[in-house]
Amino acid sequence: MRALVIDDSRAMRRIVSGTLENLGFEVNQAGDGREGLDVLADGWVPDLVTVDWNMPVMDGLQFVSAVRANPAYRAMTIMMVTSESEHTQIVRALAAGAHEYVIKPFTADALRDKLALLGLLPQEAAL
Repeated sequence: MRALVIDDSRAMRRIVSGTLENLGFEVNQAGDGREGLDVLADGWVPDLVTVDWNMPVMDGLQFVSAVRANPAYRAMTIMMVTSESEHTQIVRALAAGAHEYVIKPFTADALRDKLALLGLLPQEAAL
């Protein structure tokens, strides 16, 4: 399975990517939503995208809206991984097309549990 990790923090990209790689994902990274769309346009289509909300150039909500506007990407699962914890923000993200929402800081187990909920754990990681 493939995952695209989008976050403007290099440290956070490393943490999320490492967690996903440990679960068996092949991971690509982008520093903002625009870079994320560029990765998709280059033909690297993931099963899962984790995206931060607050980023320069294109934020996470704009990214989710852009992806959902493209029929070629409609099957892609999107998980917001962000420090935005207000209920209204969570509702906005889910209404825009995100499937799940993880609030920073989080544990590897919390991320794994969300992936299990979504049915996105590679077989060996589910055991």
